[in-house]
Amino acid sequence: MSSIELTASQRTILRALVNLHGEEESAVKGEAIADEVGRNPGTIRNQMQSLKALQLVEGVPGPKGGYKPTTNAFDALDVQRMDDPASVPLSHEGEPADGVNVEEIRLTSVHNPDLCRAELHLRGSVKAFHEGDQVRAGPTPLSALVVEGTVDGKDATANVLVLEIESMEAPAGGTAH
Repeated sequence: MSSIELTASQRTILRALVNLHGEEESAVKGEAIADEVGRNPGTIRNQMQSLKALQLVEGVPGPKGGYKPTTNAFDALDVQRMDDPASVPLSHEGEPADGVNVEEIRLTSVHNPDLCRAELHLRGSVKAFHEGDQVRAGPTPLSALVVEGTVDGKDATANVLVLEIESMEAPAGGTAH
């Protein structure tokens, strides 16, 4: 876990940068970050200065310039950086959710027989998801787990969807192929 303490605003902006950088693998313009987090581009520029001072962001000059997250940024957000991460698909209202990948599924209340919840930790923006939306995550690479449910809440700062689980299945007898 990182020892850098970030404000909620810094964390949200840094998370947006990491997500957008992951989609493009190039420098991300401040305007794109501003659009993603619903802030003014000037606010983003100001926050980027403090994130640069913390060595979480590097500026890329020129017409194709913008910002790139440093390795420290991934550490500060507790995000694993992988060259070729496994793909765990996510569907939203029956359609594939482009630019979003499930990083982790945490079952949070399996002991409650009336209400089972899961936290879906995502790589990509949760901006398009709203309470009451239908979501399907999986199959996961190893166990072929598929979790389906309704969005009960979200944390845009941490890229987490909270699902009220309606069904959860993993094929019997081993691993997925």
